[in-house]
Amino acid sequence: MIHFHDFHPALSDFQADILAGLKTEQKTIAPKYFYDARGSMLFDRICQLPEYYLTRTEIALLKQYGAHIADAIGPDTILFELGSGSSRKIRLLLDALRPSAYVPMDISKNHLFRSANALAKDYPWLEIHALCVDYAGAWNLPSGLNGKRRIAFFPGSSIGNLASEEAVALLKRIARLVGDDGGLLIGVDLVKDIGVLEAAYNDSQKVTEAFNKNLLVRVNREMNANFKIDRFEHRAFYNRDLDRIEMHLASELEQFIRVADELIHFNTGETIHTENSHKYSLAGFHRLALCAGFHPAKVWTDPDDLFSIHYLQTQGE
Repeated sequence: MIHFHDFHPALSDFQADILAGLKTEQKTIAPKYFYDARGSMLFDRICQLPEYYLTRTEIALLKQYGAHIADAIGPDTILFELGSGSSRKIRLLLDALRPSAYVPMDISKNHLFRSANALAKDYPWLEIHALCVDYAGAWNLPSGLNGKRRIAFFPGSSIGNLASEEAVALLKRIARLVGDDGGLLIGVDLVKDIGVLEAAYNDSQKVTEAFNKNLLVRVNREMNANFKIDRFEHRAFYNRDLDRIEMHLASELEQFIRVADELIHFNTGETIHTENSHKYSLAGFHRLALCAGFHPAKVWTDPDDLFSIHYLQTQGE
């Protein structure tokens, strides 16, 4: 059984956010806006690239340790997934955990609808409440999700997109969502060789470049802008001081861009900062979780220490 709840942010919010970000000293566009229909499809392609170790390593961990994860979490739960995307990883967890209900939460309505319907066909026993929502904003939860123990699933190291204070704030909100007897299963990318990290965001097929530049395509379409896509360069590099990959779009010349009814000036080399991807040590992420009211219960890593999956419990347990 599937229930679809559309809490998608209004277009006016998108427009306001884009204009505000382009007017700051360091121009920015929030990474949540990557995921229109084409952006979501491009990200699915990124996840299959040979350089992009994150997805295949996390999937391998879920396959290898699925039974251990289910034992740690326990039975009879409502499973929330933040940023569900194509729902590839959740199938492994559904098979192992068999929750009472599944609540995928994603900002891309069409992508969410297709994925939820595919899951409903393959898991006819599962009650699904699909929420089209910006999990970085206000959460509107439907009725009928009470009375069971709540577990959140946040895969893909998406927590790395946030600065530490933003990550703690989101983890606190997840802790409130799951309550005193709840838990969080979360994928976290680890600090590693810089060459491996930078290759993952500068793939040879240039899919990540297309994914990054699709932000400008979307702004052109939805805000009547006139970005010339070939006048911007994709840049992704590791910032050693902050332990993070940064993605930018750099203007190749001085230019003015019309966005809605405003003109935005770019100097040669000036960038739009589109994404951060913070990397953690195990101890560093545990410190972050403790600040948010979670305590570490279990952690699983691959033999090469590329990636980690943590099971955290609310401290009220």
